[in-house]
Amino acid sequence: MASLMIQGTTSDAGKSTVVAALCRALARRGISVAPFKPQNMALNSAVTSDGGEIGRSTALQAQACYLAPHSDMNPVLLKPETDRGAQVILRGKVHGHMDALDYHAYKRTAKASVMAAWQALESRFDVIIAEGAGSPAEINLREGDIANMGFAEAADCPVLLVGDIDRGGVFAQLVGTLALLSESEQARTKGFIINRFRGDIALLEPGLDWLEARTGKPVLGTLPYLQGLVLDSEDSIGVTQAEKQSKVLTIVVPALSRISNHTDFDPLRLHPQVALTFVGPEQPIPAADVIILPGSKSTASDLAWLRRQGWDKAIQRHLRYGGKVLGICGGFQMLGEWVDDPDGLEGQPGKEAGLGLLPLTTRMVAGKQLRNVSGITVTEGATVTGYEIHNGVSEGAALNSPLFTVDGRPEGAVSGDGQILGTYLHGLFDHPDGCQALLKQLGLVNGEQSDYQAHRERELDRLADMLEAHVDIEAVIALIDAGASPSR
Repeated sequence: MASLMIQGTTSDAGKSTVVAALCRALARRGISVAPFKPQNMALNSAVTSDGGEIGRSTALQAQACYLAPHSDMNPVLLKPETDRGAQVILRGKVHGHMDALDYHAYKRTAKASVMAAWQALESRFDVIIAEGAGSPAEINLREGDIANMGFAEAADCPVLLVGDIDRGGVFAQLVGTLALLSESEQARTKGFIINRFRGDIALLEPGLDWLEARTGKPVLGTLPYLQGLVLDSEDSIGVTQAEKQSKVLTIVVPALSRISNHTDFDPLRLHPQVALTFVGPEQPIPAADVIILPGSKSTASDLAWLRRQGWDKAIQRHLRYGGKVLGICGGFQMLGEWVDDPDGLEGQPGKEAGLGLLPLTTRMVAGKQLRNVSGITVTEGATVTGYEIHNGVSEGAALNSPLFTVDGRPEGAVSGDGQILGTYLHGLFDHPDGCQALLKQLGLVNGEQSDYQAHRERELDRLADMLEAHVDIEAVIALIDAGASPSR
């Protein structure tokens, strides 16, 4: 089995993008390839084919390989619940809740799950492209590391280091990162890729020559800045939007403190008839046609946080003026009368009053619901696909008027006047038919179809084309092949 690991000088250096591009480039050549991220910290997640949960960016990389996502591809997923604690997911299943210090000590144990998942993929694929997390030069996190060089050393895996030139200081990033590694880790680092370059490459070449002379490592490629790239992100909220027509549906999404799966809104950012805005803390909610309450990793605490922003009053005012509200997952739970978390599954134990917009109560219970689903919208009979990731069980009269029928059962809720809608379904705008039907229900007349799945495929091919044009792909493949040799 051959392998390669892509690490970065910083968070958001472009590791996920490079891995996705490389996976698609290799898969298009007929190579049996799979992605692997030993440890990920993210609130955007996906349901896998084996009923587990992994980071959303890794699921996208699986799609780049023409594969269904599997829990072995991201064996450790950390979902932050507070500034100092997170839910720990091992090989797709909830292991428990830990604060930062406890998890730092637990990493040595988690390493067994990482290596077991790696070996499971090793038995099924010819090439594994692994992705690091953050930077390998975080001195305070290096002890017991399983996310970067700690894994690369254990798996005996060659590494390419990615630096982001767009944020400046890329030569200091690369040289400084390399200098902070051990001798064996420096030897394992086989070269560099510079990401997000704008301008004339001739002006950069003297710097590239200096970098190679200084480090003895080749620069295998300089990737250009791709304008308008919209793909599932690991955590950061995207702001890129497609060019809009004059008549659009205006949608506002309050960015909750523990917002999760905000990739639900990527299809809306791209829709030519939707103007989508995220509203952050201390900002007023502007006039809009629709307010969408997103998912949350800590629903009860985000409800209290929402009230501190004054957004509950803004939602009530929005409804009085005829606007519509849609709640997704945690946002759906917030629309009800109570959110009860007696065992503290999402934070501190307690009960929080909901917004009281739907006759519904939610209780957090152990045993997270994880499933991919498909069905139809109740109003139009349009196809809808998506996935569920939630702890809560909701009950109440609101469920007698469902929004969808999925897998033969009613799902979600719609108020009698049609102003308030709620669902547990993530990814509900991904299917073109379902997206069109839902936007009609939210007020978009004569809405166009927008196929986000087709968009994902085009963007993955665009990434692979860029990689083939600007990276020495044959040298990368040779490096992968050399890594499979026992004599390396």
